[in-house]
Amino acid sequence: MSELNDSNAINQRFRGFYPVVIDVETAGFNEQTDALLEIAAMTLKMDKEGWIHINETQHFNIEPFKGSILNSASLDFTGIDPSNPLRGAVSEYEALNSIFNMIRQGIKDTNCNQAIMVAHNATFDFKFVAAAAERVSLKDNPFHPFATFDTASLSGLVLGHTVLAKACKIAGIGFDTSNAHSALYDTEQTAILFCELVNRWKRLGGWPPN
Repeated sequence: MSELNDSNAINQRFRGFYPVVIDVETAGFNEQTDALLEIAAMTLKMDKEGWIHINETQHFNIEPFKGSILNSASLDFTGIDPSNPLRGAVSEYEALNSIFNMIRQGIKDTNCNQAIMVAHNATFDFKFVAAAAERVSLKDNPFHPFATFDTASLSGLVLGHTVLAKACKIAGIGFDTSNAHSALYDTEQTAILFCELVNRWKRLGGWPPN
């Protein structure tokens, strides 16, 4: 296999985009009114042979913003108790500012132009992150303003299934349903799945070539 060169660096693999895997847990479906309760982010790296791997990780429990709605059905689904002091929750600003700084450093280190969000059913996560960033006046959002890599769509194409747990199992990736709906666990599984899909394409002879 060829070693890393300009033709298979991560900034060339995704047309200058820096992929960052995100998962959020929330207290509802409306990003403008419902609380963002948890977020995890994982950056990715490419090794010298052109394979994609997980790199850095950040994870935060988040305090509901003032006046936000906490839908009981959503809380029952995720199992999150926003009032639990042991959560060690931080503000939306603190969580996103830290994650955005990690992403900006990754963009700089890889000579990429902009981050692109990778998520399962990405529109949901994208909207909540964008709304929270706007709410706390984080103007320099590193993510592309509308493009994403949606692992639900990619899994439907490659694996014939769009549900995260089932797509992982089809791909040979373990999935513990008792840990699902945790932002950290779901982000990790989504990241492993995305890396498998990208690396599988390479194994089949796709870009970057061996």
